Amino acid sequence: MNLEKNLFVGTSMIDMYCKCGRVNLARRAFDSMNVKNVKSWSAMIAGNGMHGQAKEALSVLSDMIHTGIKPNSISFISVLSACCHAGLVDEGWHWFCVMQHRFNIKPSVQHYGCMVDLLGRAGHLKRAYDLISEMKVRPDFVIWCSLLASCKIHKNVELGEISAQKLFELDPNNSGYYTLLSNIYADAGRWEDVKKMRLFMKNHGVVKSPGYSLVELKGRVHVFLVGDRQHPQHEKIYAYLEELSVKLLEVGYVPSVGSVHDVDREEKEMLLQIHSEKLAVVFGILNSDPGSTIQVIKNLRTCGDCHTTIKLISKIKDREIVIRDPKRFHHFRKGVCSCGDYW
Repeated sequence: MNLEKNLFVGTSMIDMYCKCGRVNLARRAFDSMNVKNVKSWSAMIAGNGMHGQAKEALSVLSDMIHTGIKPNSISFISVLSACCHAGLVDEGWHWFCVMQHRFNIKPSVQHYGCMVDLLGRAGHLKRAYDLISEMKVRPDFVIWCSLLASCKIHKNVELGEISAQKLFELDPNNSGYYTLLSNIYADAGRWEDVKKMRLFMKNHGVVKSPGYSLVELKGRVHVFLVGDRQHPQHEKIYAYLEELSVKLLEVGYVPSVGSVHDVDREEKEMLLQIHSEKLAVVFGILNSDPGSTIQVIKNLRTCGDCHTTIKLISKIKDREIVIRDPKRFHHFRKGVCSCGDYW
């Protein structure tokens, strides 16, 4: 019907394809539009960013400005988010300043959130904390959670405790904050604090959200939990996972047991094998045509071991595997991930 050339339909298609993991189709829809407004450009920038294509996102921004379209507040949230996904600290800081001084846009809590996430993930925790202290708007739970997550990555107990305390005040029933702080304590070997944290959660009825992964096949959505044995094909899935484990070891896989605490090494390796995204990926391989793309949606951030495993599976099976977590997309192809191992 040729409706993709319509401004509103075309913009909606860009957004849809990006959120479905098909950023190339989003770009095709974008290029086919005769007229684009600020929302169209911003949608393409956001799509590139969430798929780890920060350089492409910045290129779209430059083209946008060159064509005379003035970026708005949402445009810069997308730009800063793209820089965050790729760890482009200097570029992110540049556009954060340009936004204010050239385009007269005052930073909102979302802009600050992107910058705190960008600085924190890159290891500039003190700069991130100082930026929060200088904010002209009240920091929300997203900002403190970004700092807490960065403290987990870089094992900073002091700032982790400060961030967690703020989060306990703002959102006391969210189990994720308690889990992150508990993991920070575990990484530091502070097992008494780990026990206290878990006891606090138990006494206050704070329940940890279970991780799950979804994979759609032939119009039906299949859900997998950690160690799931409810799926009709679970025996077949586990048997194939065992086969893959041998091939993974042959290509140099070493279990990343640091992400599991309180059990011995052998049990840690067993727990890592049955994470939900691994089960979903194996199910996808078993039930789809050779060479086709496998797409999985996960409700929690993927762990380092699963990230490494899926990279190797994509190489062994010569498959593209796309994992969407709450923050971004990971495109695994030929043993490499689009995130560049930065997430």
